[in-house]
Amino acid sequence: MMRLSRDLAGSCLAPRGSVVAVGAFDGLHRGHQALLAQVRERAQALGCSPVVVSFEPLPRAFFSPEPVPRLSSVREKLRGFAAAGMEHTLLLRFNRTLTLMPAEDFVRRVLVQRLAAREVWVGGDFRFGHKRVGDVALLERMGAELGFQACTMPAVQLDGARVSASRVRALLAAGEFAGAEPLLGRPFVIDGRVEYGNQLGRTLGYPTANIHLQQRVSPIQGIFAVRVGLGEGECSWPGVASLGVRPTVNEVAEPLLEVHLFDFDGDLYGQRMAVQFVAKLRDEQKFDGLEPLKAQMALDSRQARELLGMNPRLVEA
Repeated sequence: MMRLSRDLAGSCLAPRGSVVAVGAFDGLHRGHQALLAQVRERAQALGCSPVVVSFEPLPRAFFSPEPVPRLSSVREKLRGFAAAGMEHTLLLRFNRTLTLMPAEDFVRRVLVQRLAAREVWVGGDFRFGHKRVGDVALLERMGAELGFQACTMPAVQLDGARVSASRVRALLAAGEFAGAEPLLGRPFVIDGRVEYGNQLGRTLGYPTANIHLQQRVSPIQGIFAVRVGLGEGECSWPGVASLGVRPTVNEVAEPLLEVHLFDFDGDLYGQRMAVQFVAKLRDEQKFDGLEPLKAQMALDSRQARELLGMNPRLVEA
């Protein structure tokens, strides 16, 4: 089982030495997966621990004056680390204290003292430390002095371009889920726990399971055809989902994911649910009252059924 630590200081987490991957790892796309696989293989060859160092909040979100979309929640990221075979995750709090730490101190305190690193693996454009002065060259110099090797992972290319989180976010924002899937190495999914809502969807004939995204900023908004997984099950149950602020009724301050499962009869409150986005139907829009909204929901349901290979039918009022 993977162990998780949050503290910058403390005893050594890898007494037999470690091979370390360092990065933000938003979305754990195929480039990240290749890096973690390399770390796991090298750790096995050296007889030490595969370890990942990451940061929360994401560094780019910490510095941005505007909300920054992210591809994965903290829970999803940690689950991905465990699936990749990491024995320990050091998830550092990205705060003012960390941003003021000189790059040399990060190397000594985190990589050497905390993790007993024998190899440190990063992307070629990796920067760290106060004012981002730390880079691969600094890691190489300090590694030669302190007894570890700095290694860079070549970028993973797909269709002639580098796989990156920004490329994935752009595809998702454009509704190109089929284009994003090969970069992620899996379909795009948002998961969470179903919470109570105001049951307006039930009143309109479309009961929904609601997932609050909390502080997470989604890279997508609109109306979508989806497949849903309940508990630990696969995403196989068809449905239609809205992700947005509900401008027609009860507009909410933070985006809400509402999912209507087709032909489902059961209680989902409190359950974990994974929502796989298959296709975007339209942008969110404000309607002049509940009747136009209800009519559009029927059309959305019909279109989603068609896209998901189901019998298309309109649900009559």
